[in-house]
Amino acid sequence: MEVPAFTVLVTESGNVGQRALQAVRVVTGLSLWRSKLLLGSAPAVVLEEAPLDTAVVAARRLQETGVSTAVLCTWCHRTVPRDDSLLDPAPCASRYWPTAHCQANSLTSCHCEFCSTYGPTGLTL
Repeated sequence: MEVPAFTVLVTESGNVGQRALQAVRVVTGLSLWRSKLLLGSAPAVVLEEAPLDTAVVAARRLQETGVSTAVLCTWCHRTVPRDDSLLDPAPCASRYWPTAHCQANSLTSCHCEFCSTYGPTGLTL
């Protein structure tokens, strides 16, 4: 079973300082000049196809420097809450698996064939 990936977006462009540019540079690996262009072109993707824990850490690092960010699940197209809580169980637009299987979801089991065979242990964070 494939694991969903998460995208980190810069949601607003604004007055960015050196700390914000450095944070974008660390997260993306871009030069300072390209980091400044990225911040100025918001909304823009900063990190793509990342695991949930990596995306949350990257978003938190950017938010600490004053950059507005959002973490999106690429499968169900929902925004992960900023307060480290998990997503509500519905609605999920994923066509690949049941809602309970999303790593950002608050459900821990479902009635699919996988959960019936292997149990819900593989579904928790």
